[in-house]
Order: sequence, then C-alpha cells, then structure tokens
Amino acid sequence: MPAPEILPLGLDALLIRYSTRFSDAANRAAQALASGLDAAPLPGQIEVAPGLGAVLLRFDRRATSRAALRTALEARLAAPAPAPPAPRHFLVPACFGGEAGPQLREVAARAGRSETALVAELCATELRVLALGFAPGQPYLGMLPEHWQMPRMDRLTPRVEPGSITTALRQIVLFAAPSPTGWRALGRCALRPFAPAAPEPFALRPGDRLRFTPASDAEIAARIATGDPMGGTVRSFPK
Repeated sequence: MPAPEILPLGLDALLIRYSTRFSDAANRAAQALASGLDAAPLPGQIEVAPGLGAVLLRFDRRATSRAALRTALEARLAAPAPAPPAPRHFLVPACFGGEAGPQLREVAARAGRSETALVAELCATELRVLALGFAPGQPYLGMLPEHWQMPRMDRLTPRVEPGSITTALRQIVLFAAPSPTGWRALGRCALRPFAPAAPEPFALRPGDRLRFTPASDAEIAARIATGDPMGGTVRSFPK
C-alpha cells in the first residue's frame, strides 16, 4: 500500500487513512497497523480503532502533542510492519428466511439465485471481519461475490434483533443489539457479538474468519433461550 494520509481529527486524535474507497489491501493495512499499535503503543496513545480503510488513533493531550504523536507514527509507518496475529476461525449456526429473514427472497431475486442456492453460497463462504462498528462489537463481514452488490433499502426496518444477519454492499452485518436498519435481513444466529458480562465482551475482532452453518429456527431459538452468548458457535482450526 502507498503511505496513508495522516489527518487531524477532533481535539485528541489522528486519522490514518489508506483509502477513501473500500479495498481489501487498504482494509488489511489498517488492521495490521492497528494490531501493531495495540501490541506496542506509541507514547501518549490511549485508543486505537481500525475501520474499513482507516485507523483512529486517540492520544492523551496531557502526555503528548499531536505533532509529537505524528512524528512517532511516521517513524512506525516507515519501519517494517510486524506480522498481525493469526486469525481465529469460527463456525456459527444460523437459520435463514421466515420471520428471522424476511428479505431473503428479495435478496435472492436481486442476486439472480434461488433462496436455497443463495443460503448455500453464503454458508460456503468464509467471511473476514472487516471492522467492528456502529454498535459495540458489531462486525462487518465480507466480501461476498459481485452479485451480492446491492444497495441498502430505501426504507428502514424499525427493529432487528441481536444476532440478525443482514446484507448490503457485498457485506454482512451481524447485529449486536436491537436496532433499526436499512440492511436486508437474511436470518438469525444465537451468537451475541457483544456480551458485556462475558469474560471477553467482544466475541469477534478484526481479521477473524467466520462461516455460517445452517440450523433450524427451533435450534436457534433453543440456543438463544440458554443465554449463552456464543450461541453454539465453535472455533475451528483449518488445516
């Protein structure tokens, strides 16, 4: 990747921007930088948050200045980047269509596939966590094939439940909290991306890999009823 832009943001932050349009290379570069800054913080650094193609870097104004932080950051960017941590892989049971996925038929029609074929394709695709955002721990997953390129709806669904699996723009958003949305709902899982009382409140982190595996509505309802925030999700170890 070319050197990113380093931009001032608010009173106490820098934005390190690799691209203004989504690209896999920019996303991976942002994740690698954020991972490196988490592992070896810069003087005065207090928060790092990677996005789809940029990194937010917040600093303590009592401990450093924006100019000093920028100088330290430029030196870090000029050095060879350390390898990011190995991604974790997860299998997530999910049900599709019906009450949990009222827009599945519409998405399948837009993609030129049957509902069955669309669900099979989604479940066969290993998705990468591109970013967490909009709500605590909420993952944006991608990228899906080109026929999944479709805009958000021109209306809002007033509420989707936690675990709702929605799509737009070749991505999947797995909702972490009840919310209105313009993304089309395909189904639901029992995984809770954000569980404040869990030992690890965020179930997923940028760079993780995730694949859905089909389950019945009844199975997902039963898993939700247990209260286990992992909802039957298992960690897999690819060969």
